Amino acid sequence: MNRTQPISLLVCALGGEGGGVLTEWLVDIARHAGYAAQSTSIPGVAQRTGATTYYVEVFPVPLAQLGGRRPVFSLSPVPGTLDAIVSSELLETARQIGNGMSGPQRTLVITSSSRTLTTAERMQPGDGRADAQRLLDTVKSFSREHHVFDMGTMAREAGTVVSAVMLGAIAGSGLFPFPRKAYEAVVRGRDTAAPEQVDKMAAASLRGFARAFDAVSAPRAQAALVTSLLSNQEPSAPVPQPLPPDVAQAFPLPVHAMLALGHARLLDYQDAGYAALYVARLQQVLAAERAADPAGANGFAVTREMARWLALWMAFDDIVRVAELKSRASRTLRVHTEVKAGADDIVKVYDHFKPGAAEFAALLPRAPAQRVTAWDRARQARGRAPWALPLKVGSHSVFGMLSLRVLASLRWLRKRGSRFAEEQALIERWLAAVVAGTRTDWRLGHEIALCGRLIKGYGATLERGKANLLHVIDHLATAPLPDGAPTVRATAIAAARSAALADDAGIALDAVLQRAGAPARPVLAQPIRWMKRNPQPR
Repeated sequence: MNRTQPISLLVCALGGEGGGVLTEWLVDIARHAGYAAQSTSIPGVAQRTGATTYYVEVFPVPLAQLGGRRPVFSLSPVPGTLDAIVSSELLETARQIGNGMSGPQRTLVITSSSRTLTTAERMQPGDGRADAQRLLDTVKSFSREHHVFDMGTMAREAGTVVSAVMLGAIAGSGLFPFPRKAYEAVVRGRDTAAPEQVDKMAAASLRGFARAFDAVSAPRAQAALVTSLLSNQEPSAPVPQPLPPDVAQAFPLPVHAMLALGHARLLDYQDAGYAALYVARLQQVLAAERAADPAGANGFAVTREMARWLALWMAFDDIVRVAELKSRASRTLRVHTEVKAGADDIVKVYDHFKPGAAEFAALLPRAPAQRVTAWDRARQARGRAPWALPLKVGSHSVFGMLSLRVLASLRWLRKRGSRFAEEQALIERWLAAVVAGTRTDWRLGHEIALCGRLIKGYGATLERGKANLLHVIDHLATAPLPDGAPTVRATAIAAARSAALADDAGIALDAVLQRAGAPARPVLAQPIRWMKRNPQPR
């Protein structure tokens, strides 16, 4: 350590995670230990819950040994000269590295592996998440030493906030010349106004501190953790319950993991009969794939993908499903855990709903459902907004919970509703295209199966995804094309799927369709709404 230069630390946190408290702790520890220290905060761009950085400098020589001299500190970090970066979010760490803050030969990087998605990531129709593996590789390449672990999970398990975990990681790294007792003393605090509350908060903070201290200070444990986080192997999907023996025997082993998840989901969503329909549909796909690939050289990938996307589509969300999920005991427990409610605390939870005409019509038979939707369309044609019923339900109250449970008990009505029949008809069209495509060419069937990714979201997003899927099936998978070779069709379907997921406006999808010789999507009619202009004051 250069004893003539301060030790520099950049703290990267999100709003509400206690980055300012962490900075105050570090400065307090340094000054009580007899060292000179300074901190500054740098407001960041408003994203997620608001990103803010804190810059701390500590002179490594006690003031008593400086002979009356005082060190000169910087107000902001200098790129490439930082001794350490501590961050509670992986993308924020990579962003600071991209700004040149981390020097590969100098900077220690301690970061959480957890993510808080940015607005840009959430806006993507497909999977817009940044590649976590690339972010981890960036951390590894631009640091002399790195420690990566899930700070958010560790804080929740300890019942504290992320700032206490970050403090423990800093202490465990040995960055500053302070003993562990000095860190723990400042966490305990000296506030005696409410000793019981302070003791509970301090105990939780000390638990989080100790866990992070051990995670960073124990070389073998930390090496194993970093290796597992940087590994390219994804953990196998958990199987919630074993498959029934007859179902397991009917499918090859590579399909079992995804099949078990889908089967359990549909049992929970509806009943055993609906899960049996799911299995029967997958058996059609499996038979077609075995005919196209008798040796199973492709690992039964078509059947596995259909097991995933078919289960998600068959378990479509409706007001019955939403009420069931909102009223589950596991949801109540999760809410109490997130707000750190004690046994004697009162927690009130209000759920806001706004079901429209389509949601109510979904549970009605076909004829009355058509009358309800026609009435709503007529309203919109007259320039009025779609009809909706705003509701505020206190699920913590007896009446609120009873209302949700009564609505959740109407799952028997789902099969008699118009939407159930419509969804099953669309699923059968997609299933038939996958089976026919797989029998023609394995890759063609695989690409059509992957088009199940287009079915996601709700409302206009869901309807747009269905329309795109049906257009691709009708004009790329089955309709005659100028070059109708199966490989050409498969390539065109893959390009159309990627374009639909990348551009919700559909411009890229229409361009791909036209290049493949298929017609562009029809333009949907939109009502013109006339807005009354308020008179301008003279």
